[in-house]
Amino acid sequence: MKQITILMNRPLLLCLFFVLLGKWSFSQEEINLYEGAIPDALSAENIETQNPRQSGGAWITKVSQPTLTSYLVQGSEKPSPAILICPGGGYGGLAIEKEGHDIALAFQKNGISAFVLKYRMPSERTMIDKSKGPLQDAQQAMAVIRSNADRWQVDPGKVGVIGFSAGGHLASSLATRFHKPVLEGNTSNVRPDFVILMYPVISFKDSIGHIGSRNNLIGKNPPAEMITAFSSEENVTTDTPPAFLVHAGNDKIVKVENTIAFYQALLQHQVKAQMHIYPEGGHGFGLNNRTTQDKWFDHCLLWLKDCGIK
Repeated sequence: MKQITILMNRPLLLCLFFVLLGKWSFSQEEINLYEGAIPDALSAENIETQNPRQSGGAWITKVSQPTLTSYLVQGSEKPSPAILICPGGGYGGLAIEKEGHDIALAFQKNGISAFVLKYRMPSERTMIDKSKGPLQDAQQAMAVIRSNADRWQVDPGKVGVIGFSAGGHLASSLATRFHKPVLEGNTSNVRPDFVILMYPVISFKDSIGHIGSRNNLIGKNPPAEMITAFSSEENVTTDTPPAFLVHAGNDKIVKVENTIAFYQALLQHQVKAQMHIYPEGGHGFGLNNRTTQDKWFDHCLLWLKDCGIK
C-alpha cells in the first residue's frame, strides 16, 4: 500500500522539486568592466592568452580587457550579500578557475552573490601607469556592483572582497587605500564592507615581500617610499574593514609573515579580525587544503554570520 502511495505522489514530488529548483536557480553573466574607455589605457592589440595549468584550471595572461562575471543568487526574499573575487597569479597571470570561478560557485551556493574580476595585468605596453591598473579595476568593480545593487538584488551595504596570493594584495589594497581612489568618476563608495585574504601578498618589503609581484606591479628598482606605499600593512587604519585571513605556515612562495603582519596591524588599529594558520598546505590550495580535514570555507561562513553579513 505504501508503495502505491509513493508512486501516486511522484508527479507531485517532481513538481515540488522543480519549483524549489527554480526558486534557488543561479544566473551567470560576464560583462565588460567599463562601459566606455578603459582608464589610463594605451592603444594596443589585445593579446590575452588562456592555457590549462598543470595543477588544474585555466591560466590567463596578458589581460588588457577587464571583465566582471556575476554568479547571482536568485529567488531570495531579500537582497543577498555580495563578494568580489580577485584571483592570484603574481600580477603576471590569473588562476581564473581555481581562485575565481570555483570560489564564486561556493559562495553562490551559500546565498552570497559572487563576482569574479578578470583584472588587467600591469604592463607598460597597455597602461600609462602600470601600478594603478589593477586597483583601478578593483575599485571600478566595487562601484559597478553597488550601482547595480537593485538589478542584481544584492545588499549594497554588504559587499566584500576576497583575494588569493597577489589577488590578496589587490584585495588588501582595496581595503586600505579606498580613501585615495585611483579611479575617476563614481568612487563615492569603493570601500569593501569586509575582506577575506587567502595566502595573500601583503608586503612589498625585501624581508617578507613577494618580489615577483612587486617587480610586476611597481618595477624592479622602486624607491623606498613606493615600497612602503604599496605595502598594505602600512596602510591599515581604524576604518579598514573587518578581515578574515588564511595562510599555511610552510608556504614557500608567499611567506606566512605577510598574513601575520597584516593581522598585527589590524589588532593595533582595533579592527575586527580572525586568522587561521595551517601548519601545512603550501601555496595556492584554493578551496581545499588537502593536508587537513579542516575547511577554511566553513570557518569563513561562520565568521560572516558573526559579522552580521550573512
